[in-house]
Amino acid sequence: MHVGIIGYGNWIPSGRVTAADLAAATGIPEEVIALKFGVKGKPIAGPGETTAFMGLAAANKALASAGIEGGAVDLVIWCGAQHKDYPCWLAGLYVANQIGAKNAWSFDMEAMCGSMMAALDVAKALMTTHPELGTVLLVSGYRNNDLIDPAVPETRFMLDIGSGGSALVLKKNAGRNAILASAFRGDGSLSEMCIVPALGSKAWPPASGDLARAHFVVPDEPAFKAKLGEVTMPNFYAVIRESLKLSGLSERELDYLAILHFKRSAHDAVLAELGLRQDQSTYLDEYGHLGQNDQVLSLELGLRDGKIHDGSRLVFVGAGLGFVWAATTIQWGPYSE
Repeated sequence: MHVGIIGYGNWIPSGRVTAADLAAATGIPEEVIALKFGVKGKPIAGPGETTAFMGLAAANKALASAGIEGGAVDLVIWCGAQHKDYPCWLAGLYVANQIGAKNAWSFDMEAMCGSMMAALDVAKALMTTHPELGTVLLVSGYRNNDLIDPAVPETRFMLDIGSGGSALVLKKNAGRNAILASAFRGDGSLSEMCIVPALGSKAWPPASGDLARAHFVVPDEPAFKAKLGEVTMPNFYAVIRESLKLSGLSERELDYLAILHFKRSAHDAVLAELGLRQDQSTYLDEYGHLGQNDQVLSLELGLRDGKIHDGSRLVFVGAGLGFVWAATTIQWGPYSE
């Protein structure tokens, strides 16, 4: 038994912020934002493009790609952002209802920007153990740019964050695009080093001025930078290599890396570490970081540009604030044991 991807979809809002806009908001030179931060521009959702709206739009694209109706879906897993249309709300059930998945159940989950890989692994496990789960929809929306204040210097490493949605349709014994093994790392010592300090249960009830504090902050920037610098790249390499190894593949057999957006030097360092060429990945400098959507966006762009084809072995990889590192290996094309 295997689980394969039969459809994918991305939703990119038409609203856009350019490197020049970010330079004007921060005082950072435009060329630094475009080249060092790696953000030539990024999509930004408008007032009506809520987190769930973008996930639903991507889900409809994925269903069309798969050639199925929503009624064929047995389970919807929301793996998008916690910053949703409403607090304490199940976005997955909303999507299930909107697509007409009348017989589906749903739950929401998040590993921050590692969520798509975590959801792939969870869905595969559920489909393996539940005979009734033949088709599963993974859906994500993301607009955490709402929670970034460009006037806060400590969080300017998050200036690349934009908005978007993505979705994957998975099918048991699909015969193609098989999901192989995943690998994860976590480091909870970073869990309170970058937070939104207002509107959570730790600061409840809301106080006067809390709306102005509803954005990410880094309470101890030197400690955060030192810790992240120590652990982040080794953990990226570790999950990629472990995912490949568990899939029965070597690093030399990796054809394409669908990696989250981060600064250009880090992107290049990962490719160099793995012995990959620039054309074996896609740098998302025209999009920035769209959270847990980056990997599906990279998949679509890689297929469009001929970087991924039947027989390609690819790895989805990302990292989620908190911190979790996640990777999933996929065998693209016809499946064989």
